[in-house]
Amino acid sequence: MARRADEYTPLADSGSLRRQAVRVVAITGIVTAVWLLLILSPPLLFAAGLGSAGSSIFGFFGNICHQIPDRSFHWLGHQLGVCSRCFGVYAGLFAAVVIYPLWRSVENIEPLPRIWLLLSVVPMVIDWALTVFGVWENTFSTRTLTGLILGFACGVYILPALVEITRNFRPPARQAAA
Repeated sequence: MARRADEYTPLADSGSLRRQAVRVVAITGIVTAVWLLLILSPPLLFAAGLGSAGSSIFGFFGNICHQIPDRSFHWLGHQLGVCSRCFGVYAGLFAAVVIYPLWRSVENIEPLPRIWLLLSVVPMVIDWALTVFGVWENTFSTRTLTGLILGFACGVYILPALVEITRNFRPPARQAAA
């Protein structure tokens, strides 16, 4: 199918756009990996005798997660920075950043149908609702799995958006030439 002239990307720019997209994915991967390492760091810091640093990082994550001990993973005798569901979300986000380039072209900024993002929330809602209504008590496994599903789906939508955002911030001289 023929494309309109305003949709045409010169070959000279397509390589530049791909490199830019790869940089976005790489930087996002580094940021999500560092975030996961920060979540894992309080037990490591406590075990290394650096309790004040561990407490500071744990306190920081207390601003974004309830950190209920019974709903959190423990490692080396200490609680991770976030609960099991939040850990699943962040691990799923990291997994999406790693897997996305193997699945779709990184320069493809066309998002998947939004229904998939909505459907990724359904398992978490069911898990939560069954617990609230006393049908069953969710577990570490269900909380982590539902978090992984949502985190992965969010990553699949966030990456193309970040690539598109960086394209909008290209220097004006290059935009005029494109």
